[in-house]
Amino acid sequence: MKRGRRAEFWITGPSFGWLLLWFGLPTLAVFLVSFRPADPFGGIGAGWTWATWRSLSNPNYPAIIWRTVWLSVAATALCLLLALPAGYYVARAPRRWRNRLMLLIVIPFWTNFLIRIFAWKVLLHPEGLLKQAGMALGLFTPETQLMYHAGAILLVLVYTYLPFALLPIYAAAERFDYALLEAACDLGSSRLGAFYRVFLPGIRRGLTTAALMVFIPALGSYVIPDLMGGASSEMIGNKIAQRTFVDRNLPHASALSALLSLTVLIPMILILYHRVRGSAPPALRPTETAP
Repeated sequence: MKRGRRAEFWITGPSFGWLLLWFGLPTLAVFLVSFRPADPFGGIGAGWTWATWRSLSNPNYPAIIWRTVWLSVAATALCLLLALPAGYYVARAPRRWRNRLMLLIVIPFWTNFLIRIFAWKVLLHPEGLLKQAGMALGLFTPETQLMYHAGAILLVLVYTYLPFALLPIYAAAERFDYALLEAACDLGSSRLGAFYRVFLPGIRRGLTTAALMVFIPALGSYVIPDLMGGASSEMIGNKIAQRTFVDRNLPHASALSALLSLTVLIPMILILYHRVRGSAPPALRPTETAP
């Protein structure tokens, strides 16, 4: 038992140390800076204060936080809905086609991120191709706005992070035993019922990974809202960038970053706790008593 624990330590120790050095300590430093006063010259003042955290009660912040959360959740849900059938189809495709299909999925990563965002800006521009085509077909009016609102941000978020959802779902679907679906149908289940009752639980780890891979970067997005949403569609990432580079208020930016980190870390800790508790031996699980 001790030898097994020692082997686990040597295997996980380097990765844990790397995360502690490059993620844990910087996150702790950000939390500490958020309790320091701002320096008039753009630095960090001496002493400690709660003033920065109290300033987050500004009436504008709840609206920005709510917009950030619902856009991130909506982008995650849409990416999962689109990636699930696509990942299933690619995993069931003939082996000679899988690599070609995956190549088509990865190709957008070969183009610079900003170029892809500006391409969407050109398409959705009031004088762009999409607006002109819609007006010619009678779908849009000259007053129709395709940019500078939450819908445009959501569209580009889904476009940007869809491959991050598709890759883990495909990896999980490729390892799934599809004989289980045939067995479920033989036992009287419909194809749709077998898909929801057998396939989805069988790839739940891939679904969880896909959700995290989309939700976490979507929360911190600031380039997409800045270019596609305008001043009325700011997200937390935009405020962090503004406080850092424009206002040069590092404690305020640190407080917003700490708030964003808590929003990301709390769900991850709950998921990790649920997995550890569910995988523990029965003798180690908390006992439950009937009322």
